[in-house]
Amino acid sequence: MNEAIKTTKAPKAVGPYSQAIKAGEYLLTSGQIPIDPETGVFVEGGIKAQTKQVMENLRQVLLAGGLDFTDVVKTTIFIVNMADFGAVNEVYEKYFTNVLPARSCIGVASLPKGALVEMEVIASRQN
Repeated sequence: MNEAIKTTKAPKAVGPYSQAIKAGEYLLTSGQIPIDPETGVFVEGGIKAQTKQVMENLRQVLLAGGLDFTDVVKTTIFIVNMADFGAVNEVYEKYFTNVLPARSCIGVASLPKGALVEMEVIASRQN
């Protein structure tokens, strides 16, 4: 049976979706944008600051599901400006110290609330 994962340490779902769903051994997160869950507003400071907040939001959702970044097997990154690809990578790589997950990075015309970056992950319990 699927289980909805919820935490107050990441931005709450603002629509008809869950922060994440645990399905068997997998945890699938919804996309996270750079909202500070304490203030409910975007972090300031450009693409690096936004990427860091997205990663911290993902960390909290993973932890709420009993997992962490070492359990991530796939990430999907959405960025508005592909020129930000290197800056996103600079922040992103600091969160993965084990086997690097599979990844897609997609350039998009816009993201919710004017975000510069959004990410989602799929994680699996390591045996």
